Amino acid sequence: MMFESLINAVESTVNAVNGVLWGSLLIYVLVAAGVFFTLRLGFIQFRLFGHGAKLVIQGRKKVNGISSFQVFCTSMAARVGTGNMAGVAVAITVGGAGAIFWMWLIALLGMATAFIESTLAQVYKVKDSEGQYRGGPAYYMEKGLGQRWMGILFSILLIIAFGFAFNAAQANTMTDALNNAFGLDKTLVGLVIVLASGYIICGGLKKVARASELIVPVMAAAYFAIALVVLISNIDQVPAALTLIVKSAFGWEEAAGGAMGAMMAGIARGLFSNEAGMGSAANIAASATPNPNHPASQGFVQMIGVFVDTIVICTASAAIILLSGVLANPAGHEGIGLLQLALSNELGSWSAYFIAFAIILFCFSSIIANYSYAENNILFLTKNKNILYVFRALVLAMVMTGSVASLKLVWNFADVSMGLMALVNITAIVLLSKVAFAVVKDYERQIKQGVQPTFDAAQFPEIKGVEDGEWADEKT
Repeated sequence: MMFESLINAVESTVNAVNGVLWGSLLIYVLVAAGVFFTLRLGFIQFRLFGHGAKLVIQGRKKVNGISSFQVFCTSMAARVGTGNMAGVAVAITVGGAGAIFWMWLIALLGMATAFIESTLAQVYKVKDSEGQYRGGPAYYMEKGLGQRWMGILFSILLIIAFGFAFNAAQANTMTDALNNAFGLDKTLVGLVIVLASGYIICGGLKKVARASELIVPVMAAAYFAIALVVLISNIDQVPAALTLIVKSAFGWEEAAGGAMGAMMAGIARGLFSNEAGMGSAANIAASATPNPNHPASQGFVQMIGVFVDTIVICTASAAIILLSGVLANPAGHEGIGLLQLALSNELGSWSAYFIAFAIILFCFSSIIANYSYAENNILFLTKNKNILYVFRALVLAMVMTGSVASLKLVWNFADVSMGLMALVNITAIVLLSKVAFAVVKDYERQIKQGVQPTFDAAQFPEIKGVEDGEWADEKT
């Protein structure tokens, strides 16, 4: 009885903290950061969107190490998950169609934030003993700000959220999906997930990047293709759906949560999905050998990642729900169930199997990408690579636990860790923003001169903690 009371007290506290973090504080902080960086960068996400898209494609070029495209796919593997399906459905249920408008807006602002944190991750990256680049928020907090304690705090929060809790939740979602669709035993499915995950993560960052490069394009293309079928078959309803989104966003149309409900639901969904400002994707952004050979090029790549996650994939989910007409008669469904009902109405019962397939790809890719983020921070805390064997075993044990048990408290605690992690990261990138602005200005200057941008740290004596050796090694 005492243990149960303790659990209930902890759960209440965690929920209360989450309410403050995700209900108001984080939304204001991340929106303010997005506006600030958008203005200071001169709306770079719009001015140079085409250039960013070009760099993603150009990043497929083979390099010594991990390519920009592999890093793009790995960050997308972590960003894109069941939240892009179930989360969008929940946002629409809670805030009405207008939530989609605010989800779009926060993504467009978040593109600038993602640009800054990924550029900084490249500026302050280091090489490990095997020649692999490492970096991210913990590294630029230590090297750029001279605050190792801040990096340690960030690393611990990220490891809790991405290394353990989110991976357990992803495994739980996969086993539920396969159990519901095919009646497969959860324990057996869990063992398969552990074996498959173990094979990838034990190969380190390079194997994670190669796996993501194979899985993510297939995953995104298949889901987008299904949404496109629904869109084409209901093309006459598109103008009405867009009108509903705009009217509901500003309270001009009666909606589930009114204008404020739509705004809060859409902004929270967008922030949680694209992770801009969280500092998570910056961990893998630092590992790239960029093309062109300049920190800002990886900023462009991650900026496009936010666009694809929210404007493309989340919008695909929204289109399926809004155009199918299920909101008029949801039959008690919400979350992923609402999306499944929408697809079943449009494409038939076979679509339930497609959703199960999509969930498997989305969740598995998230597990291996989340691990790569956590590994990066384990090595920040300790340079001893032998600790990775223990860490991998713990991660896989958590995946197995999540496969067979419901871990609502763990998931909620992960939300707290992720929220606090975002606050620490936003503080750091605002303090280091002058560095990022100078680096971006240097990149744009070279682009205007018609030359291939390169980065010479010696030209930036005001930037503390940067060693030119990492960049000299990349020059070709």
